[in-house]
Amino acid sequence: MTIERDVAAHYRHGGLEAALLAGLAAMGRDRERLQPDDLDGADEFHIGGGAATEALGEALLLTASMHLLDLGCGIGGPARHLASRYGCRVTGLELSAEYAKVATSLARRMDLGDLVSFRQGSATALPFPDASFDGAMLLHVGMNIADKAALCAGVHRVLRAGGMFAIYDVMRIGPGELGFPLPWASTPQTSFVTPPATYRTALEAAGFSIVSELDRSDTARAFAAAMQARQAAGPSPLGLQIIMGPEAPQKMANMIAAIRAGAIAPVEIIAQR
Repeated sequence: MTIERDVAAHYRHGGLEAALLAGLAAMGRDRERLQPDDLDGADEFHIGGGAATEALGEALLLTASMHLLDLGCGIGGPARHLASRYGCRVTGLELSAEYAKVATSLARRMDLGDLVSFRQGSATALPFPDASFDGAMLLHVGMNIADKAALCAGVHRVLRAGGMFAIYDVMRIGPGELGFPLPWASTPQTSFVTPPATYRTALEAAGFSIVSELDRSDTARAFAAAMQARQAAGPSPLGLQIIMGPEAPQKMANMIAAIRAGAIAPVEIIAQR
Protein backbone atom coordinates (compact mmCIF):
# COMPACT_ATOMS: atom_id res chain seq x y z
CA MET A 1 0.00 0.00 0.00
CA THR A 2 1.17 3.54 -0.74
CA ILE A 3 0.37 4.76 2.79
CA GLU A 4 2.31 1.95 4.43
CA ARG A 5 5.24 2.57 2.09
CA ASP A 6 5.22 6.25 3.07
CA VAL A 7 4.94 5.41 6.78
CA ALA A 8 7.90 3.03 6.53
CA ALA A 9 9.87 5.73 4.72
CA HIS A 10 9.19 8.17 7.57
CA TYR A 11 10.89 5.81 10.01
CA ARG A 12 13.74 4.74 7.73
CA HIS A 13 17.18 5.43 9.17
CA GLY A 14 19.66 3.41 7.13
CA GLY A 15 22.23 2.95 9.87
CA LEU A 16 20.13 2.62 12.99
CA GLU A 17 21.91 -0.29 14.66
CA ALA A 18 25.33 1.31 14.21
CA ALA A 19 24.01 4.59 15.64
CA LEU A 20 22.55 2.83 18.68
CA LEU A 21 25.74 0.86 19.27
CA ALA A 22 27.77 4.06 19.08
CA GLY A 23 25.47 5.63 21.66
CA LEU A 24 25.84 2.61 23.93
CA ALA A 25 29.63 2.79 23.65
CA ALA A 26 29.52 6.50 24.52
CA MET A 27 27.49 5.61 27.63
CA GLY A 28 30.04 2.95 28.63
CA ARG A 29 27.71 -0.01 28.08
CA ASP A 30 28.91 -3.53 27.20
CA ARG A 31 27.30 -3.85 23.79
CA GLU A 32 27.54 -7.65 23.74
CA ARG A 33 25.97 -8.13 27.17
CA LEU A 34 23.25 -5.53 27.37
CA GLN A 35 20.86 -5.21 30.28
CA PRO A 36 17.15 -4.48 29.68
CA ASP A 37 17.51 -0.89 30.94
CA ASP A 38 20.71 -0.05 29.03
CA LEU A 39 18.70 1.43 26.17
CA ASP A 40 16.36 3.50 28.34
CA GLY A 41 15.74 6.76 26.58
CA ALA A 42 15.99 5.31 23.08
CA ASP A 43 13.90 2.17 22.79
CA GLU A 44 10.65 3.17 24.55
CA PHE A 45 9.47 5.41 21.70
CA HIS A 46 6.21 6.62 23.26
CA ILE A 47 4.99 9.21 25.74
CA GLY A 48 5.65 8.03 29.27
CA GLY A 49 8.39 5.58 28.32
CA GLY A 50 8.93 2.49 30.44
CA ALA A 51 6.36 3.48 33.06
CA ALA A 52 3.63 3.50 30.39
CA THR A 53 4.79 0.09 29.17
CA GLU A 54 4.67 -1.26 32.70
CA ALA A 55 1.12 0.02 33.14
CA LEU A 56 0.03 -1.85 30.03
CA GLY A 57 1.70 -5.01 31.27
CA GLU A 58 -0.31 -4.80 34.48
CA ALA A 59 -3.53 -4.16 32.55
CA LEU A 60 -2.85 -7.22 30.40
CA LEU A 61 -2.50 -9.38 33.55
CA LEU A 62 0.68 -10.89 32.13
CA THR A 63 2.16 -14.13 33.44
CA ALA A 64 5.12 -16.25 32.38
CA SER A 65 2.83 -18.70 30.57
CA MET A 66 1.40 -16.10 28.19
CA HIS A 67 2.25 -15.22 24.58
CA LEU A 68 1.86 -11.51 23.79
CA LEU A 69 1.62 -9.80 20.39
CA ASP A 70 3.27 -6.36 20.15
CA LEU A 71 1.91 -4.54 17.10
CA GLY A 72 4.20 -1.90 15.63
CA CYS A 73 6.95 -3.01 17.99
CA GLY A 74 9.58 -0.53 16.80
CA ILE A 75 13.07 -1.59 17.90
CA GLY A 76 11.55 -3.85 20.54
CA GLY A 77 11.86 -1.87 23.78
CA PRO A 78 8.39 -2.64 25.21
CA ALA A 79 8.62 -6.29 24.13
CA ARG A 80 11.97 -6.75 25.86
CA HIS A 81 10.75 -4.79 28.89
CA LEU A 82 7.74 -7.04 29.45
CA ALA A 83 9.51 -10.29 28.58
CA SER A 84 12.26 -9.57 31.10
CA ARG A 85 9.74 -8.37 33.72
CA TYR A 86 7.19 -11.20 33.46
CA GLY A 87 9.01 -14.02 31.68
CA CYS A 88 6.30 -14.12 29.01
CA ARG A 89 6.90 -14.71 25.31
CA VAL A 90 6.45 -11.70 23.04
CA THR A 91 6.19 -11.62 19.26
CA GLY A 92 6.70 -8.20 17.71
CA LEU A 93 5.32 -7.21 14.32
CA GLU A 94 6.87 -4.14 12.70
CA LEU A 95 6.21 -2.40 9.38
CA SER A 96 9.85 -1.30 9.07
CA ALA A 97 12.16 -4.15 8.07
CA GLU A 98 15.11 -2.17 9.47
CA TYR A 99 13.45 -1.80 12.87
CA ALA A 100 12.55 -5.50 13.02
CA LYS A 101 16.15 -6.43 12.22
CA VAL A 102 17.54 -4.07 14.87
CA ALA A 103 15.02 -5.37 17.44
CA THR A 104 16.19 -8.94 16.79
CA SER A 105 19.84 -7.97 17.18
CA LEU A 106 19.23 -6.11 20.44
CA ALA A 107 17.29 -9.06 21.89
CA ARG A 108 20.26 -11.30 21.13
CA ARG A 109 22.62 -8.87 22.84
CA MET A 110 20.34 -9.00 25.91
CA ASP A 111 20.12 -12.81 25.82
CA LEU A 112 16.35 -12.59 25.38
CA GLY A 113 16.15 -14.44 22.07
CA ASP A 114 14.25 -17.34 23.64
CA LEU A 115 11.47 -15.02 24.82
CA VAL A 116 11.12 -12.38 22.12
CA SER A 117 11.01 -12.55 18.34
CA PHE A 118 10.36 -9.94 15.67
CA ARG A 119 9.19 -9.94 12.09
CA GLN A 120 8.25 -7.47 9.40
CA GLY A 121 4.58 -7.13 8.51
CA SER A 122 1.43 -5.03 8.49
CA ALA A 123 -0.81 -4.51 11.52
CA THR A 124 -3.86 -4.59 9.24
CA ALA A 125 -2.94 -7.92 7.59
CA LEU A 126 -1.66 -10.03 10.47
CA PRO A 127 0.44 -13.01 9.31
CA PHE A 128 -0.63 -15.29 12.19
CA PRO A 129 -3.14 -18.13 12.56
CA ASP A 130 -6.38 -17.68 14.48
CA ALA A 131 -6.16 -17.74 18.29
CA SER A 132 -2.34 -17.50 18.34
CA PHE A 133 -1.94 -15.11 21.29
CA ASP A 134 -3.10 -14.61 24.88
CA GLY A 135 -2.88 -10.82 24.66
CA ALA A 136 -1.93 -7.95 22.36
CA MET A 137 -0.72 -4.38 22.73
CA LEU A 138 -0.44 -1.30 20.53
CA LEU A 139 1.77 1.56 21.73
CA HIS A 140 1.73 4.78 19.68
CA VAL A 141 1.04 2.97 16.41
CA GLY A 142 -2.59 3.70 15.56
CA MET A 143 -1.65 7.25 14.55
CA ASN A 144 -0.15 5.67 11.41
CA ILE A 145 -3.12 3.37 10.70
CA ALA A 146 -6.06 4.70 8.73
CA ASP A 147 -8.13 1.50 8.82
CA LYS A 148 -8.68 0.97 12.51
CA ALA A 149 -11.57 -1.41 11.79
CA ALA A 150 -9.22 -3.79 9.96
CA LEU A 151 -6.67 -3.42 12.77
CA CYS A 152 -9.16 -4.38 15.48
CA ALA A 153 -10.75 -7.18 13.46
CA GLY A 154 -7.34 -8.74 12.86
CA VAL A 155 -6.36 -8.56 16.52
CA HIS A 156 -9.68 -10.12 17.52
CA ARG A 157 -9.01 -13.00 15.12
CA VAL A 158 -5.52 -13.82 16.45
CA LEU A 159 -6.44 -13.56 20.15
CA ARG A 160 -7.69 -16.47 22.18
CA ALA A 161 -11.06 -16.17 23.93
CA GLY A 162 -10.79 -13.84 26.91
CA GLY A 163 -7.56 -12.27 25.66
CA MET A 164 -6.90 -8.59 26.39
CA PHE A 165 -6.00 -5.94 23.83
CA ALA A 166 -4.22 -2.92 25.36
CA ILE A 167 -4.05 0.26 23.29
CA TYR A 168 -1.92 3.27 24.25
CA ASP A 169 -2.09 5.77 21.41
CA VAL A 170 -1.94 9.49 20.86
CA MET A 171 -5.56 10.49 20.25
CA ARG A 172 -7.48 13.64 19.45
CA ILE A 173 -9.05 15.09 22.62
CA GLY A 174 -9.76 18.65 21.46
CA PRO A 175 -9.72 21.05 18.51
CA GLY A 176 -6.63 22.58 17.00
CA GLU A 177 -4.30 22.16 14.05
CA LEU A 178 -1.33 19.83 14.32
CA GLY A 179 2.01 21.17 13.21
CA PHE A 180 4.29 18.93 11.16
CA PRO A 181 6.64 17.16 11.28
CA LEU A 182 5.62 15.05 14.29
CA PRO A 183 7.39 12.01 15.74
CA TRP A 184 5.03 9.69 13.84
CA ALA A 185 4.51 11.59 10.60
CA SER A 186 6.28 14.14 8.43
CA THR A 187 3.06 15.27 6.73
CA PRO A 188 -0.70 15.01 7.36
CA GLN A 189 -0.96 12.31 4.69
CA THR A 190 0.39 9.63 7.04
CA SER A 191 -1.10 10.92 10.30
CA PHE A 192 -4.38 9.36 11.41
CA VAL A 193 -4.91 10.76 14.89
CA THR A 194 -8.54 10.19 15.84
CA PRO A 195 -10.71 10.56 18.97
CA PRO A 196 -11.10 7.64 21.39
CA ALA A 197 -14.63 7.09 20.04
CA THR A 198 -13.13 5.90 16.74
CA TYR A 199 -11.22 3.20 18.57
CA ARG A 200 -14.20 2.21 20.68
CA THR A 201 -16.39 1.84 17.60
CA ALA A 202 -13.79 -0.28 15.80
CA LEU A 203 -13.18 -2.46 18.85
CA GLU A 204 -16.85 -3.12 19.51
CA ALA A 205 -17.56 -3.82 15.83
CA ALA A 206 -14.77 -6.42 15.90
CA GLY A 207 -16.35 -8.14 18.91
CA PHE A 208 -14.37 -6.68 21.80
CA SER A 209 -15.81 -5.44 25.08
CA ILE A 210 -14.32 -2.22 26.46
CA VAL A 211 -12.88 -2.82 29.93
CA SER A 212 -11.48 0.65 30.66
CA GLU A 213 -10.46 3.96 29.11
CA LEU A 214 -8.03 6.47 30.63
CA ASP A 215 -6.99 9.90 29.36
CA ARG A 216 -3.26 10.19 30.11
CA SER A 217 -2.98 13.97 29.62
CA ASP A 218 -1.19 14.32 32.97
CA THR A 219 1.43 11.80 31.81
CA ALA A 220 1.85 13.74 28.57
CA ARG A 221 2.35 17.09 30.30
CA ALA A 222 4.91 15.62 32.70
CA PHE A 223 6.69 13.90 29.81
CA ALA A 224 6.77 17.16 27.83
CA ALA A 225 8.30 19.03 30.76
CA ALA A 226 10.94 16.34 31.25
CA MET A 227 11.79 16.30 27.55
CA GLN A 228 12.26 20.07 27.49
CA ALA A 229 14.51 19.90 30.55
CA ARG A 230 16.65 17.22 28.90
CA GLN A 231 16.86 19.23 25.67
CA ALA A 232 18.04 22.26 27.62
CA ALA A 233 20.84 20.15 29.10
CA GLY A 234 21.89 18.92 25.65
CA PRO A 235 21.16 15.65 23.85
CA SER A 236 22.14 12.36 25.45
CA PRO A 237 24.39 10.06 23.42
CA LEU A 238 21.52 7.57 23.65
CA GLY A 239 18.38 9.64 23.20
CA LEU A 240 15.32 9.54 20.98
CA GLN A 241 17.07 11.79 18.46
CA ILE A 242 18.81 8.63 17.24
CA ILE A 243 15.43 7.25 16.20
CA MET A 244 13.86 10.48 15.00
CA GLY A 245 16.82 11.87 13.09
CA PRO A 246 17.89 15.49 12.52
CA GLU A 247 14.30 16.80 12.68
CA ALA A 248 13.89 15.46 16.23
CA PRO A 249 13.79 18.90 17.94
CA GLN A 250 11.05 20.18 15.60
CA LYS A 251 9.06 16.93 15.83
CA MET A 252 9.12 17.07 19.62
CA ALA A 253 8.34 20.80 19.73
CA ASN A 254 5.27 20.32 17.52
CA MET A 255 4.02 17.41 19.61
CA ILE A 256 4.55 19.28 22.88
CA ALA A 257 2.70 22.31 21.51
CA ALA A 258 -0.29 20.16 20.57
CA ILE A 259 -0.29 18.49 24.00
CA ARG A 260 -0.20 21.83 25.80
CA ALA A 261 -2.97 23.19 23.57
CA GLY A 262 -5.19 20.29 24.63
CA ALA A 263 -5.50 18.96 21.06
CA ILE A 264 -3.92 15.54 21.66
CA ALA A 265 -3.02 13.22 24.51
CA PRO A 266 -2.15 9.60 25.00
CA VAL A 267 -5.24 7.56 25.80
CA GLU A 268 -5.20 4.03 27.19
CA ILE A 269 -8.02 1.68 26.17
CA ILE A 270 -8.22 -1.90 27.46
CA ALA A 271 -10.54 -4.26 25.60
CA GLN A 272 -11.30 -7.96 26.02
CA ARG A 273 -12.13 -10.54 23.40
